Amino acid sequence: MPKHIQLKDPNRETRISSARTVIAVLLVLASLGIVVARYYSLQITQYEVYRTQSERNRVQLQPLPPKRGLIYDRNGVLLADNRPSYMLSIVREQVQDLDSTLAELGRLLPVTESDLANFQKKLKRRRPYEAVPLRFRLTEQERAVLAVNRYRLPGVVVDAQLLRYYPHGKLFSHAIGYVGRINEQEVLDLDESDYRGTFHVGKVGVEKFYEDILHGDVGYQNVETNAHGRVLRVLERFAPKPGADLVLNLDIRVQKAAYEALGDRRGAVVAIDPLTGGVLALVSTPGFDTNLFVNGISSADYSALRDSLDVPLFNRAIQGQYPPGSTIKPFMSMAGLESGLVTPQSTVADPGWFSLPGDSRKYRDWILRIRGTGHASRVDMKMAIAESCDVYFYDLARRLTIDRMYEYLAPFGFGERTGVDTTNERRGVLPSTRWKRDAMGQPWYPGETISAGIGQGYMLASPMQLAFATSVIASKGVRRTPRLLQSIDGVPVEAPLLDPILVPPEYWSAVYEGMIEVVHGQRGTAKALAVGIEYQMAGKTGTAQVIGIAQGSVYKEEEVAERHRHHGLFIAFAPAEAPTIAVAIIVENGGGSSAATPIARAVIDTWLFGEAG
Repeated sequence: MPKHIQLKDPNRETRISSARTVIAVLLVLASLGIVVARYYSLQITQYEVYRTQSERNRVQLQPLPPKRGLIYDRNGVLLADNRPSYMLSIVREQVQDLDSTLAELGRLLPVTESDLANFQKKLKRRRPYEAVPLRFRLTEQERAVLAVNRYRLPGVVVDAQLLRYYPHGKLFSHAIGYVGRINEQEVLDLDESDYRGTFHVGKVGVEKFYEDILHGDVGYQNVETNAHGRVLRVLERFAPKPGADLVLNLDIRVQKAAYEALGDRRGAVVAIDPLTGGVLALVSTPGFDTNLFVNGISSADYSALRDSLDVPLFNRAIQGQYPPGSTIKPFMSMAGLESGLVTPQSTVADPGWFSLPGDSRKYRDWILRIRGTGHASRVDMKMAIAESCDVYFYDLARRLTIDRMYEYLAPFGFGERTGVDTTNERRGVLPSTRWKRDAMGQPWYPGETISAGIGQGYMLASPMQLAFATSVIASKGVRRTPRLLQSIDGVPVEAPLLDPILVPPEYWSAVYEGMIEVVHGQRGTAKALAVGIEYQMAGKTGTAQVIGIAQGSVYKEEEVAERHRHHGLFIAFAPAEAPTIAVAIIVENGGGSSAATPIARAVIDTWLFGEAG
């Protein structure tokens, strides 16, 4: 039986071909629809998003750090400068292999572990395309090496910047302070927008206290870059506002005279103009080179400063707390006059020692060891100040009581910060029954009042507090908060005026007479200063014990270790008839006030005549 032969069906094939054509057309149309939809999305719906991203690749916003304000002394001498320097930075987005780049840079120039550690910290908190500093203060040779190898180091940038420089180093280390690199805590505390592109901030002293004024306002610029990140042109620029320039009340001549007079000894000098409250000198020795801190001090240098027995980083002028010793006696005299317990003519018997009623203990006068008796059979206020009669003030302290002493001495600034415009000032101690109860949980004893009457025991004061208190006596009760700052960009800044101490003029005259007799009297404790002097100086010597001396024992300086010897103190103002300077000096372990008095003469002579006499 023959096989059946199937013939082609033209109609069926036509239908299949048409269906395939329709499907192909639909697929093409769907694809075109997707393309059109995507094009619509890119060009219309999301245009601004992608345009912004494109611009970010082409245009970068760069911060322009402001120039830090300069600092001058009252004579126009530059104390804190800005000097050009070069900085090595890395833009992370432009570096393919960061570890290899860092290794290559380490082969080309010195890069310490500290540099790398600081770089890694800053890298974590940077913004996109922000250059992160790796090295500061590049030398010319280092810049040349980087320039030659620049083609091998994409993303590595060398920029110029201004760095703080202190031309007088140690001389103003504690007065001005210094700036340093911004640390992790400061990053959290500082306003990020204000410190973009800035790597330094004031750390202590005037630099920190007036940081907001010295810093200025950051600027910005938009720049166009190529694919390799190189700047092609600046599109727009908003200039930074420089920080304000400060003029201080400090006088470099007086500062230098005080520093040189202290020499290698540990101590401090503070000088204040009683007419304005301006701080003319603020010296603490030993000092240190503030330039070491600007870009991060080395471990070796910091260890040397930190571990030194002389503690050069400690600002003795405002942080040192010392028993004021006999320098407290003029203020005790004023307390006695104000309270009505004594008059300038009142006298006290002086056998060379004092005892509380019913107590056999003898509180000795310093003169007893020398003369075997007191200063005189009867001592009045003028003699008590001039010859530093302890018995007079033992008796006055007993009658005042510690709480009334607190009441009358507090207005002179004891026991409180003076408010001077710098950092880390300490308040000292002006004891009272309440203070001891709160601080120690113990009652006050009468014998402690006797010690406080001559500036010993719990009483502590800083040289700044003593200088302020002395300026109050010099101005006869006018009280101005001590101020280092004199003007901002040429605009004067006055020291805040506090409530005055209002007492009869004869009270001030009585204290004046005693303090003048200290220097110009035949038996004054600082009479050596009067030799060749061309003006009247009013002063008061003081000696502060460092170690206790047992009842009946005798202090022999040559038998005491140097760091256990008495501190020497001196306060003074001049010219006595119209004071323009008040000073307070301490020489640690100087053995007595004789170590401090010549310093006062050098400082006051320099202020009055331009040089030490």
